[in-house]
Amino acid sequence: AFGAKPQRTRNSLEALMRRAQAGLPRVNRLTDIYNAISVKHQIPLGGEDLDKYSGSPALIRATGEEKFDTAAGAETVTELADSGEVVWCADAGVTCRRWNWRQCSRTALTDGTTRVLFILDALKPISENDLVAAADELAQVLSNLSPEIEVSRRILSSSNI
Repeated sequence: AFGAKPQRTRNSLEALMRRAQAGLPRVNRLTDIYNAISVKHQIPLGGEDLDKYSGSPALIRATGEEKFDTAAGAETVTELADSGEVVWCADAGVTCRRWNWRQCSRTALTDGTTRVLFILDALKPISENDLVAAADELAQVLSNLSPEIEVSRRILSSSNI
């Protein structure tokens, strides 16, 4: 579990599934779409506002020095990723902790977001076909919102990173 306790640090899908019976949380249009697809396909999925990025996204094991901006109530709080933790990051710090467990507030999607990086996690037993099906549906739903939407994708696997 990459140093994380699975019962304490559930991935984004597990957190959504715990709330699903009462209804998925409403955040904004883009987040609501990817949350619904995450639950439907049973794949952890996150979205990042690319215009709020500094540098290119990278999947790394943290050294313990990487900053992560989050919110506690109405306050912005900066934490450090745990040493050895798998994180998505860019030049300004961690954007998402423990694969798709928790996203930072800095790159959160808003109603004004126009460029998005969606991250879909597919660790075993999820197959690449399952991942592609979820990505295809996400692209289709977004394309239905506007004909100008451009979609590109890249699959990272142990053989190409």
